[in-house]
Amino acid sequence: MTKPSIGFIGLGLMGGAMVHRLLDQGYSLTVLGKTNRKYIDETVARGATEAASAKELAAKSEIIMLCMGTSDSVESRIYGEDGVLAGAAEGALVIDFGTSLPGSTKKIGEDAAAKGIHYMDAPLGRTPSHGREGMLNIMAAGDQSDYARAKPVLDDLGENVFHVGPLGAGHTLKLINNFFAMTTAMAMSEAFAMADLAGLERENLYDVMSAGPLRSGMMDFIKAHAIDGEIQLAFSVTNARKDVGYYAKMADDFDVPSQMSGAAKNTLGLAKAQGFGEHMVPEMVDWFAELFKK
Repeated sequence: MTKPSIGFIGLGLMGGAMVHRLLDQGYSLTVLGKTNRKYIDETVARGATEAASAKELAAKSEIIMLCMGTSDSVESRIYGEDGVLAGAAEGALVIDFGTSLPGSTKKIGEDAAAKGIHYMDAPLGRTPSHGREGMLNIMAAGDQSDYARAKPVLDDLGENVFHVGPLGAGHTLKLINNFFAMTTAMAMSEAFAMADLAGLERENLYDVMSAGPLRSGMMDFIKAHAIDGEIQLAFSVTNARKDVGYYAKMADDFDVPSQMSGAAKNTLGLAKAQGFGEHMVPEMVDWFAELFKK
């Protein structure tokens, strides 16, 4: 079967990895980035076409993919005279792979449907290295028929592809997932720094904690930096703060008081305010260690 033409907007660490994977799989690609030329230049050298605007990209593509940092960024590419909705043909499918606010996702879906354009959210799990190898976890949401249409392409990008419900369900699930992940990451980072303060060896702390039910993949990501000096989770403090903030906003939209997100949100927010935003989440061990210095 002929592979659909794809337009990809947002070539950061994850988007750039995914575009290389799509090229490996033989897709015809049009790409659009904002500031980072690295992956744009690499993929154009491999045969992708660079578009001058989201409208131009959408007009050339059967499936339009976005992998961007915030809902505001997504909306800036979707709307306006040079946006995706201005260029996409009736019947085109748009997929948001980023972590966005569910309310924004649903509004875009309604506006897209009014133009005969299909919209899905499909946030991602795992890391850019998994994206490069087609081993992502993908939480796809939207109409069942849209999911069936997207599934062959999603299978080329992900090892575990889930249909989690109607439009917005993917972003809802991802925010809950990231709230839990970042709360765990902050707690483990503080635990290592507290062990330092108490004169305990980090290795001993980890060996005891990981021998029981506390062990998790997130614990091991933090341990990899705290003990082995390796960054295995390429996820910035700025992005983590944004995601936990989105989770808290979602709770506010449901008119319920989130009790657990505040500590992680405030910790990440303070670190970002102190210039730590571009560091990776596992490096929060270092931030806590500095905070605890007497």
